[in-house]
Amino acid sequence: VQLVESGGGLVQPGGSLRLSCVASGTIFGIHVMGYYRQTPGAQRELIANITAGNIAYYADSVKGRFTISRDYGANAVHLQMNSLKPDDTADYLCHARILTTRTDDYWGRGTRVTVSS
Repeated sequence: VQLVESGGGLVQPGGSLRLSCVASGTIFGIHVMGYYRQTPGAQRELIANITAGNIAYYADSVKGRFTISRDYGANAVHLQMNSLKPDDTADYLCHARILTTRTDDYWGRGTRVTVSS
């Protein structure tokens, strides 16, 4: 199983970006997909995720600004990030808990988001 991320980049404060992540391989089910972010010297932080039942979780720091959605047919997750702030600058990593022959956690390589004027 692989998670391939797209999106990210440089944006000015107040701008928007959309991250996408697609899972591929022999997949029998995906329990949850979402994004963590990490900055140097800090712990990895769960930003948002969404379950197979379409229940979404958001960290307080992004509520009202970020929206997560799933494309169940494509084994994909999308994170729409609006009203971006410099504090949102980080590496964003896609995560998924996936059932193959067993259930495991999988990670993407990460995509850099930089919010700066």
